Amino acid sequence: MQTSTLTPVSLTSAPSASHWTDFAMCKGRTALFFPPKAERPQARARREARARQLCAQCPVMAPCREFARKNHEYGFWAGESEEDRHLAGFTVAAPIGIRARM
Repeated sequence: MQTSTLTPVSLTSAPSASHWTDFAMCKGRTALFFPPKAERPQARARREARARQLCAQCPVMAPCREFARKNHEYGFWAGESEEDRHLAGFTVAAPIGIRARM
């Protein structure tokens, strides 16, 4: 009969590699990038303009855009609204405002 020794593993430590989302300027600002229910068109335009300004300064805009397009995300990502992604040829799985405005 053989015996083996088990080595304890810490389940609380996460990998040290950084992810692009760690450097995103939108981190913690969900309300700016995802609309509330029954948002009026003028309010949406103002919110998206503020989001677009923040995205323009973001150091991870390229991987963010790639992620949003590849994963058919809804909301405002990498300076693009759902409508912007739709017009660029990328579908959105659950569009918030595309059908109502087109």
